Amino acid sequence: MYTYKNFRTKRELKEAVAAYLAGTSTIAVTYYQPGPFGGNEKQEGTICCEGPHYPEPHRWYAECEVKNGRIVKVK
Repeated sequence: MYTYKNFRTKRELKEAVAAYLAGTSTIAVTYYQPGPFGGNEKQEGTICCEGPHYPEPHRWYAECEVKNGRIVKVK
């Protein structure tokens, strides 16, 4: 899965999630499944994200916990 914002590094993703949870940012980190397999993304549980977006080569992968369609924890 990809995040809607094209994070260049996993660290940027972690910082954005932490800022949202701390209340210093009003922008939640959301995600989607590209291609013909999209539209049925989990709203609760664990997902895997990757980045940066295609066509660039992926440089990071992350296991993320999601609640209500928002990423709340990055491993």
